[in-house]
Amino acid sequence: MSTPEMRALAQDMTSVVVGFLDALDPAQRRSAQGALQPDEHTRWTYLPGARPGVRVGNLTTEQRRLASQLLATLHGQLGLSTAESVLTVEAYAQGLQPDPDGQALLTRHLDADYWVRVLGRPGSDAWAWRLSGHHLVAQATVIGTEVFSTPHFFGANSARVPRGPHAGLRGLAEEEDLARRLVHLFDLTQRERALSSPRAPADIESRDNPIAVPPQGAGGLVMAGMDVEQRQLFGALIGQYLGRVAAPVANRAWTDLRDAGLGSVAFRWAGGLQPGQGHYYAITSPSLLIEYDNTQNGANHIHSVWRDLRRDWGGDVLAQHYRRQHRRDSGPDRPEVGA
Repeated sequence: MSTPEMRALAQDMTSVVVGFLDALDPAQRRSAQGALQPDEHTRWTYLPGARPGVRVGNLTTEQRRLASQLLATLHGQLGLSTAESVLTVEAYAQGLQPDPDGQALLTRHLDADYWVRVLGRPGSDAWAWRLSGHHLVAQATVIGTEVFSTPHFFGANSARVPRGPHAGLRGLAEEEDLARRLVHLFDLTQRERALSSPRAPADIESRDNPIAVPPQGAGGLVMAGMDVEQRQLFGALIGQYLGRVAAPVANRAWTDLRDAGLGSVAFRWAGGLQPGQGHYYAITSPSLLIEYDNTQNGANHIHSVWRDLRRDWGGDVLAQHYRRQHRRDSGPDRPEVGA
């Protein structure tokens, strides 16, 4: 059942998206909008390249400001600050600087290859929007008064600015540091369960698949096998991902985890244990998959994703909507009046 906070979020999101679309000219709007169909809705990528939608780099300053409000409606403060940090680090790593007029770096960086796409009519029974580009996939599916926000992806290249006046500045630092601290708290027996391989995979194993499946032989050390300090640190790491999105969506995800049993949530690490070594971890439960990989570019290139194994793209709720729609579309013709 939708909470008052979730209903308010859906209303705010609808208002912001409608405001953005209203600010577009007819040609831009044609690029931005499409039908809510599974083949496009669940097709996504975090790799470089063009996407369907209107390119943020082709928008006016005011239109870009409205596009950036989409991020604000989806994310909590942690999510916004994380998005800005990874975009800042990537900009500095490329030798870019904030604009002298003081325009926010997040909005300025969005002036590059990012696209906004709206599927369906905002405010209808089911619709969706996405703002995505290389290393940023922020999206929401709105069904009635429920908002669903996964898959959700942040990446960083470089993860640490390698040189120049901002050398050492990091993106997704907490995602790495919390997990590494946790591994170093494990005793030898716990490490035997948590460490799956001395070699990390080359990328997150779920990639950009429409349907997320936990990695083969996921295993790992479950929360029930950790002591109090380890459980607290593990909880903080999970919160680093769930806290990216608005509170009503994050709270629902926490409820799903508790209902399934927090003790069964598992942590698995692969790769080196020291900073600078390629490494990977996965967090798995019946309701959730989190993956983090830092192996490329000399372990200075991060991919991180949160998948909801029950609610990606709206899950069963959207499936029910499609079934109802199909029944309406394929139902018998109404008899003519007087027939």
